[in-house]
Amino acid sequence: MAHVLPIPRLARTDAEPLLDTIGNTPLIRLERIPAEFAGIEIYAKAEYFNPGGSVKDRAARNMVMEGERSGRLNPARTILDATSGNTGIAYAMIGANRGYKVRLVLPQNVSEERKRILKAYGAETVFSDPAEGSDGAIRLCHKIYEEDPDRYFYPDQYNNPANWRAHFDGTGPEIIKQTAGRITHFVAAMGTSGTFTGITRRFRRDLPHVKCISVQPSSGFHGLEGLKHMPTAIRPGFYDDTLADGNIWMETEDAYKMVRRLAREEGVLVGISSGCNVHAATMVAREMAARGETGAIVTILCDSAEKYLSEHFWDEE
Repeated sequence: MAHVLPIPRLARTDAEPLLDTIGNTPLIRLERIPAEFAGIEIYAKAEYFNPGGSVKDRAARNMVMEGERSGRLNPARTILDATSGNTGIAYAMIGANRGYKVRLVLPQNVSEERKRILKAYGAETVFSDPAEGSDGAIRLCHKIYEEDPDRYFYPDQYNNPANWRAHFDGTGPEIIKQTAGRITHFVAAMGTSGTFTGITRRFRRDLPHVKCISVQPSSGFHGLEGLKHMPTAIRPGFYDDTLADGNIWMETEDAYKMVRRLAREEGVLVGISSGCNVHAATMVAREMAARGETGAIVTILCDSAEKYLSEHFWDEE
């Protein structure tokens, strides 16, 4: 008869509540993709290590915690917000963990994987017109809230300063520590613009030499799920068009190609916005190399590929 060893009990300091595991994500140095740019390093913050699988865990936690502290969120209220997917998944995870009902408004054409993940967490979903993108979800969500405001806690991720503060207080300082302050350029695409805004404001305070470059889809009609073309979209309340040192207009196909390259050349399986960010980082690197500059570029791997595996671009070469 096999001898069964007792399972050791963990000390209290060995384990953390789920929400305390959000943040402190790894910084990955890309090796093959930047190889053509002598003297230029590209690093990527692997946000898919968060428990909900994306960078949006940070903002969602901060907005929910702020709601609890203010008293606007209590067990009698349902968390309600508009989302293109990742923030909604973060709300659903946090709601399940803390005992809140969650109701989310999102475009009908979000990936099937996202719909199934939300269902798995027990969140209620309301679908908006897919032709209206994230703006349609925002409008419908506001209408639902106005019809019964006492029923809901509406964090409003597109206008809540707790969104960008999560990155000012967390992601930005992590990058500074992980690069030992060696970062010279920061590149990130914008949806709510919370990640770019919070990290850039932190660098403006602590490392003002860092060049911060935003990324947007090249037009209002694009396949970069979750990202906004600010000239034609409903602008988030905290979006500041004077904050970036420059902006890159991204073509959807270029982001798709980089997603495939990251998987096949770096062994990094990530989503579309991550491909967008890394392609933009290579564009910055190419310009630096042409000027004979060296440096360290940091960007964001927003989420993993698990929510995009049904997309057609994986079949292309």
